[in-house]
Amino acid sequence: MLDIHKPVSDYLGKGWTSAPLEKENMINNLHLLTMTSGLNDSKNLITKANLSYLADAGTRWSYHNVFQKLIDVIAAATHQSFDDYFNAKLQQKIGMDGRWNHGIIFTIYHSTARSMARFGLLALNKGKWKEEQIINEDFFIQSIQSSQDINPSYGYLWWLNGKNRYMLPGSQTIYQGSLIPSAPNDIYAAMGASDQRIYVVPSLNMVVVRMGKAADPDNPVFAASGFDMQLWNQLNAVFN
Repeated sequence: MLDIHKPVSDYLGKGWTSAPLEKENMINNLHLLTMTSGLNDSKNLITKANLSYLADAGTRWSYHNVFQKLIDVIAAATHQSFDDYFNAKLQQKIGMDGRWNHGIIFTIYHSTARSMARFGLLALNKGKWKEEQIINEDFFIQSIQSSQDINPSYGYLWWLNGKNRYMLPGSQTIYQGSLIPSAPNDIYAAMGASDQRIYVVPSLNMVVVRMGKAADPDNPVFAASGFDMQLWNQLNAVFN
């Protein structure tokens, strides 16, 4: 229904950003999937005025709310609301409970630990649920590979462990080593705010889900936090 290599403007129309048109036209759906749009990341509110040019698409990695424009891309490509498409193609097929909250700044899926685990099992099986291949397997495998060289610990919206360096939201610092040194190298993970986690571990045939408040409420962070190291140290003690 859509081509991730086509410009976002093919789906949203020209002028969806305030960047010069030639720079806007460089941004394709893949750049939104990989956090490499090059748009200004100083503000989380996704308005045209805030989506200004900072760098050429594909040359700068930065975790930025602009990826939420993919919701509009999917709606345009499928000629229906994103929620309806999501419910029919994913939620109902794997038995998830929950709803989308399209907030002013953040779009959040309100759900349960069991539903998160179902999504994790779908990911563990590379997009297959029971006998149905819900997500194209080749595309899913691509999504859990390093999507660019700037931050090899990031795929298509998945965080990847076991790479030689990583970056984190809100910073251009490059850290050497693996994202979660105490965890298996083959983990790919959904790592949300307040330490909401879905770890998918193929080598252990396992999915680990965590919900709740931030482990360190005085220092809440996006993506990797000290919680990840602590949890996997505890799990390793059990496994070994």
